[in-house]
Amino acid sequence: MRAFNSRTGLLIGQIALFTALLTACGGSETTTTTSSTSVHPTPVEASRLLTQATFGPTAEDINRLSVIGTDAWFSEQFNKPQKLHFVYMNAAQNTLPAGDELNEDQFFESFWQQAINGDDQLRQRVAFALSQIFVISYQNSTLAYNARGVANYYDTLGAYAFRNFRELLEAVTLHPMMGNYLNALGNQKTAGTRVPNENYAREIMQLFTIGLRQLNPDGSDTTAPATETYTSDDIKGLAKVFTGWSWAGPDKSSGRFYGWGVADENRDWLPMQNYPAYHETLEKTFLGATIPANTSGEASLKIALDTLFNHPNVGPFIGRELIQRLVTSNPSPAYVGRVAAAFANNGQGVRGDMKAVIKAVLLDAEAITPPLADNNAGKLREPVLRLANWMRAFHAYSSSGRFQMGSHDDPLWGLAQTPMRAPSVFNFYRPEYRPPNTNIAAANRFSPEMQITEEMSVVGYLNFMRDTIQNGTGISNDIKADYAAELALARTPELLVDRVNLLLMQNQMSATLRSQILAAINSNPTNSDLNRVYLAVFLTMASPEYLVQK
Repeated sequence: MRAFNSRTGLLIGQIALFTALLTACGGSETTTTTSSTSVHPTPVEASRLLTQATFGPTAEDINRLSVIGTDAWFSEQFNKPQKLHFVYMNAAQNTLPAGDELNEDQFFESFWQQAINGDDQLRQRVAFALSQIFVISYQNSTLAYNARGVANYYDTLGAYAFRNFRELLEAVTLHPMMGNYLNALGNQKTAGTRVPNENYAREIMQLFTIGLRQLNPDGSDTTAPATETYTSDDIKGLAKVFTGWSWAGPDKSSGRFYGWGVADENRDWLPMQNYPAYHETLEKTFLGATIPANTSGEASLKIALDTLFNHPNVGPFIGRELIQRLVTSNPSPAYVGRVAAAFANNGQGVRGDMKAVIKAVLLDAEAITPPLADNNAGKLREPVLRLANWMRAFHAYSSSGRFQMGSHDDPLWGLAQTPMRAPSVFNFYRPEYRPPNTNIAAANRFSPEMQITEEMSVVGYLNFMRDTIQNGTGISNDIKADYAAELALARTPELLVDRVNLLLMQNQMSATLRSQILAAINSNPTNSDLNRVYLAVFLTMASPEYLVQK
């Protein structure tokens, strides 16, 4: 493989790539676009939509979307049955040696199997986006020992991805893994000097529903300086709602509340139940709502979640975060406003319809035909999506059938990102992150993914992909690409690069980049067909043009 390895620095040096990314992610003001997708998108339009709505386009999916049309594709995707990670975890448990316990590795196997081979790609992609909004993490020591419960939580995000946001919010709130992660499980009423834990009350407002600042329907601040959405008194009042909730089980004894004695075997995934003896009986006041004293835990929760759900901030706040995760880091206020309007009313008087919100995000004019010359358009592709893009584009297969993939947290030897291993409730990166001392910051723009992008992670990504493209990835290189279609074009490099361009870059490759890749392929006539394919794929995936999804 020396021919391939010797040219890995042909287009860009490792540190130069980091600099180029900073430039590519920030710049001039966003302009307005009014184009819309066709009923039967062209292959390029289909590739673009699939890049945003799935874990990456394949040639087959591009052709199918072009044939059946956008409306049929969404309808088909919304109705695909869900395959549960929970089921995989239970099956895996039965194959483990005596004494061994499930761990996060079995979830990673199931995650990559579904992300790459699942035909419900829209659900897969939206669930991953939701996992970065409603964050729990295997990095939490308690959750690390509840691998099956975390897998079920991820299934919950997938199950409610196409339902109503109000239902999603309640399912997240009552899941015992969220209860563990943000201290709602086992939270107790006021007694003496003890007060209810405020962690979940704060995060459900700040991160899951209304954010920190009062917003207009287009996501802009209502006042300058901004008006805070909630106060410390709101946190204290809402914290009382989240008392008395603990493990599910056949009774509501103190022992079960504290997790003592014989635990229900399904308590890691069954919704938490309320224990009246530990629920706050005092009046609860927050966000302008008042829950009378002695209201039950279940009734208090309904009032609280209804209050949050109906807050005017939720549509623009959640809408903007979904746009950032799927389409662009810096949507225009008009784009956010259109998505927020779909959240407020799906066209049939229903608020919070996730199907309407998802379609509004993905079918907006700014998603379909952005101003490509605008450096504010698009988003930096996060590492997990880059790897998934490669796997799907080139029909990766698992020698073991299990897609054995461990953690890739290490920025130098991995990807600096692993599904469900965010370092905190704030995800891998904050939605309003600006890399300091950059054009992005100077332009008052955001690039969330840049928070895990620095010299070390850029070097790590290039090294990781150079090895992966040739040799595969995962434990013992369990996962390898099938380059049969690309090998058939290896002796016609123009067609080879055009295919890679469509699959990885939606035909957005510049003439300069295309000519550089062709020059690298043609520079050594003795290059094997495989080396030609490796060069075409690696030099594309190493380029800032690919790394910034537009």
